[in-house]
Amino acid sequence: MPLLRIHEVMPVEGFRIRLTLTDGSIVERDITNLLTGPMFEPLRKDSVAFRQVTVESGTVVWPNGADLCPDVLIWGGPPPKSSAVPPQSLTLKSPTLVR
Repeated sequence: MPLLRIHEVMPVEGFRIRLTLTDGSIVERDITNLLTGPMFEPLRKDSVAFRQVTVESGTVVWPNGADLCPDVLIWGGPPPKSSAVPPQSLTLKSPTLVR
């Protein structure tokens, strides 16, 4: 089974983003605490720059070159050992799982 990655991103409000994953799941994340360091400073200071987020190679990126680890965005850390475990925290839609 392929790795779960980000297929689409939509900025919501503040520093929240809605992620559509490659399995069809939709999750929202507040990434305020992940926007640290000089690469993210322009995004923290300018909401227009933050909203320019796109998806590239399965994760979120911004025009200034900033990006975030997809596992941290999807799982809040490394992915679980079982691929049948959907991401938690604000899962809006999850696929039908065979147990």
